[in-house]
Amino acid sequence: MKPAPFAYKKARSLDEAVALLREHADARLLAGGQSLVATLNMRLSAPSLLIDVNGLGGLDRIEAKDGTVTIGALTRHAQAERSDVVAKHAPLIAKAMPHIAHPAIRNRGTIGGSIAFADPAAELPACLLALGGEVEAHGPNGKRTIAADDFFIDLYETALRPDEMLTAIRVPASTPETRTGFAELARRHGDYAIVGLAATARAKGKGLADVRLAFFGVGNTPLRARKAEEALASGDVDAAIGALDLAPHDDIQATGPEKKHLAGVLLRRVAGQLMEPRA
Repeated sequence: MKPAPFAYKKARSLDEAVALLREHADARLLAGGQSLVATLNMRLSAPSLLIDVNGLGGLDRIEAKDGTVTIGALTRHAQAERSDVVAKHAPLIAKAMPHIAHPAIRNRGTIGGSIAFADPAAELPACLLALGGEVEAHGPNGKRTIAADDFFIDLYETALRPDEMLTAIRVPASTPETRTGFAELARRHGDYAIVGLAATARAKGKGLADVRLAFFGVGNTPLRARKAEEALASGDVDAAIGALDLAPHDDIQATGPEKKHLAGVLLRRVAGQLMEPRA
């Protein structure tokens, strides 16, 4: 199929992009285009205007400062995958990057695009949630910050307003006590996950504290399993698996009960990663 007709505008500044979003209610932003182009071709999206934001200055930065890692929205997946800053200060994101699609897609796809599109089976939204990160958004009234716990609303729906553009994500920088874990199950490497899990915790003595388990592929958004978090913090992996408060729906990949079983399998694997001493 071919997309429905649309106009095209290359934004020369962030303010211009926001102004165009405000002027055209059904406009869409074009960054990497790895999801957008597919939805256009299948006519799942039919905007009157595409606003090309590639090349806007300062939106592809990666920096660690004052205990926070900032990743600009136009940072390509491949750039983050190769980043020493991400590897050192945001190791959960580094673990997830090789699982995202294939190299050709990672070369074009953007961090901001993945977060804003909010596919419930995607890796990065779950990582942002597991890290307790936040999103920076710019709109007509300036900049605002949205916590990851409040950002993902429903299927492909986020707290971004129609006239706002996601400009960066921020996550806490790793410390010597930080523990991270990541695992997913997919039919083929690079496919969307049947079930996945991104997790963080803080080492506390011989146990864990501040456990955050963010599952993906099991609901309309990435989901925290809060009862399992509490159980895992006590050190009882079996109790954590038994406490998984997930109710996945059937889909073309697996039934709901199969997905819940696989979530338990991944929780056991990721629990092992969280409990490993940091190298």
